[in-house]
Amino acid sequence: MRVLAFSDLHMARARAADLVAASLEADLVIGAGDYCNGRQGLDQAMAMLAGIMVPLVLVPGNAESADELRAAAPDGAHVLHGSGARIDGLRLFGVGYGVPPTPFGDWSCDLTEGAAAELLDRCTGADILITHSPPKGIGDVTGTGLSVGSTEIRDAIERVQPRLALCGHIHDSWGAEGVIGRSRVVNLGPTVNWFEIPA
Repeated sequence: MRVLAFSDLHMARARAADLVAASLEADLVIGAGDYCNGRQGLDQAMAMLAGIMVPLVLVPGNAESADELRAAAPDGAHVLHGSGARIDGLRLFGVGYGVPPTPFGDWSCDLTEGAAAELLDRCTGADILITHSPPKGIGDVTGTGLSVGSTEIRDAIERVQPRLALCGHIHDSWGAEGVIGRSRVVNLGPTVNWFEIPA
């Protein structure tokens, strides 16, 4: 399966157009959160992605709530937050929001590590684990050099060992990747990222 994945679109129209065009060559498209800005503009952001005709899996970021995303997502899209989906035999599981909580204020949708653990515990197996926040130690370094990833997300990757663990959230670490056990971990960013998943 040819998977196209991205994060942190933040209503960038040109980036969205690139993703829609690339989706013509994809079997599955995954978004790892933050489609709008500060809880504003989600309908417009989803409209930018409406041209994606293959299965679309979306995880909420800290810029939109899960309920807001479910209401705005294109028809047929799978919105995952403490839940999973199976698409053409591929098992996916997603948990959104900022983990641990961000310093951005009341608009930000965040989870404590404990709350994230409760959602992640529902994942008993996945080929692809999608989180908005990165695991501690990979793709989680800010411009000031702080490592702000989630220990519970890292623990879940170690436990589940998905083929791919996809995330975003930390803009200074877009494109960073590493390995946890047998899992490839990638902080996606708002670009066209391709992954080949063997049958």
